Amino acid sequence: MSDVLIVAHHQREDAVGLAEATIDWLVAQGHRPVMVHDDQAALDLATPVDIVDDASTVELAVSLGGDGTVLRTVHILDGAPVPVMGVNVGLLGYLTEVEPPGLTAALERFFAGTHEIDTRMMLSVAVRRANGDVEEMRRALNEASLEKQEAGHTVRMLVRIDGATFTSYQADGLIVATPTGSTAYSLSARGPVVSPRHRAMLLTPVSPHMLFDRSLVLDPEELVEIEVTGHRQVELAVDGQRVASLSEGDAVLVGPAECEAHFVRLAPRRFHQILKAKFGLSDR
Repeated sequence: MSDVLIVAHHQREDAVGLAEATIDWLVAQGHRPVMVHDDQAALDLATPVDIVDDASTVELAVSLGGDGTVLRTVHILDGAPVPVMGVNVGLLGYLTEVEPPGLTAALERFFAGTHEIDTRMMLSVAVRRANGDVEEMRRALNEASLEKQEAGHTVRMLVRIDGATFTSYQADGLIVATPTGSTAYSLSARGPVVSPRHRAMLLTPVSPHMLFDRSLVLDPEELVEIEVTGHRQVELAVDGQRVASLSEGDAVLVGPAECEAHFVRLAPRRFHQILKAKFGLSDR
């Protein structure tokens, strides 16, 4: 018997129905479906499942939703090397592998061992306050973003790379992204598209009010330090979730995480072909 974590989008009825069908299948096969408390409370499932406080011991995590649900699943696992099977009950679905009609077959293949594991680089993100206190680190699969809080104003941030000053940015914000995150928020800020097979960090300004408006593609082992130097407040978000408000003298430290995200792959995935399909690009 294997414990399988179910994570489903809270507002999509098809995700809830798929969760119930997945739970029934797992139970019939002798496995134990489990959920975290927030998911069970939000989904109102017909079949109750066991609650886990620590998901690191499950054999598989099944994410039923879009890329946001996959990100939430990765954060629930908190660095544990548990493979995630993403089921696309969303829109773009860059991170998902399986369409709903193929979920049962995908689960059968996983438990039969006829699958591969795709690993993705993650970031470690910490806040250092102006008084020197360092707050608890968080991990990001896509990006850490620093953005203005006040509409109609820019913010000023000083960037250091491996301790050496690079330059000050006057912009709406700054994004530090992984290759996986290069097709997320960073892309909307005109950052480069990078194959997730690479290891790199992308530093991309958001609406910069300066002549230098290019992204930097950095070595994955370099440490990026972004210090708020202006008087306006800056909001820090990790994978789209707001985590801290920053004032003058506060800094965000971003570097490679010690762990990776793991994804179940059932067939070879050519990143450029996925990109082509998601954007509807023609052959000529």
